[in-house]
Amino acid sequence: MTNKVDASRDLPPIIVSCGEPAGIGLEIVQKAWTTLAGRIPFVLLGDPRHLDGPIHSLNNLADCPAQPDALPVLGHEFAGQAVPGKPDPRNAQGVIDVIARGVDLVTTGQASALCTLPIHKKALKDGAGFQHPGHTEYLADLAGVDRVVMMLACPDLRVVPTTIHIALDAVKATLTADLLEDTIRITHDAIVRDFGIDAPRLAIAGLNPHAGEGGAMGLEEKQMISPLITRLAEEGYNLTGPWSADTMFHAGARAKYDAAICMYHDQALIPIKTLDFAGGVNVTLGLPFVRTSPDHGTAFDIAGQGVADPTSFVAALEMAHEMAKARAS
Repeated sequence: MTNKVDASRDLPPIIVSCGEPAGIGLEIVQKAWTTLAGRIPFVLLGDPRHLDGPIHSLNNLADCPAQPDALPVLGHEFAGQAVPGKPDPRNAQGVIDVIARGVDLVTTGQASALCTLPIHKKALKDGAGFQHPGHTEYLADLAGVDRVVMMLACPDLRVVPTTIHIALDAVKATLTADLLEDTIRITHDAIVRDFGIDAPRLAIAGLNPHAGEGGAMGLEEKQMISPLITRLAEEGYNLTGPWSADTMFHAGARAKYDAAICMYHDQALIPIKTLDFAGGVNVTLGLPFVRTSPDHGTAFDIAGQGVADPTSFVAALEMAHEMAKARAS
């Protein structure tokens, strides 16, 4: 998968929302700063008191030096302490407010992208009455966007699940032609804008085994997926499929497309987590700003032990930087 990106533009730093301070986020952001060594400018938005390592305190993003001597931190005071593995309900509102502040910084052009560290939805609900189903829905609400799409990406594969966190027996009723069409259109537009690919090739998976095998194993392909592919192809979209999901993720097949549109969660996530378990990045498509995040959670069970792997977060920062450059080009 190749991108055509103008790398010559100077960009503001990426803003990193601190996420749940009792999780591994604050550990991996310190490790990421050491790993990247100033190669990609980013600033953590959070409470400096929650951090153990050296920091470079900022009053605003414009104060961020090109080569900071430590992790740059834009302060945001929280009500409670950060105890590894033990979320404090007093911090819930701070976590929510940091996300909103991060969105404001990126939408006003003070930051080039938003990279979010993991939150714990139950802690936010219990501590502050958080009403959104998840992080992504809150971001969409802040941005005033009705529909966004989740993409998981690594160097060898981009996948988009059309239906996401629902039971398998609910997929058939949820998977409509309108939903699939929205997913295809949002994905296409985002790859053009955010990845610098002028005419993205999208591979559309079937729902059923062997993509229905001509109707012998299900009719969704014949009645919904294939007609939609034909109609959108007539508009100029570069689509192939429906593919049999068991044959579309080997190396030869992946070389034929820039992203795979899948029908349900595991159909998309199993191949990418098999290919690159530690390095996958969660990307939200359809927002008016760039948003990435590591493809893991708060990991309370290992928080504070110094063993958290920053690979996915480093990849999320790198991808956010490339996407921001693509939007700016």
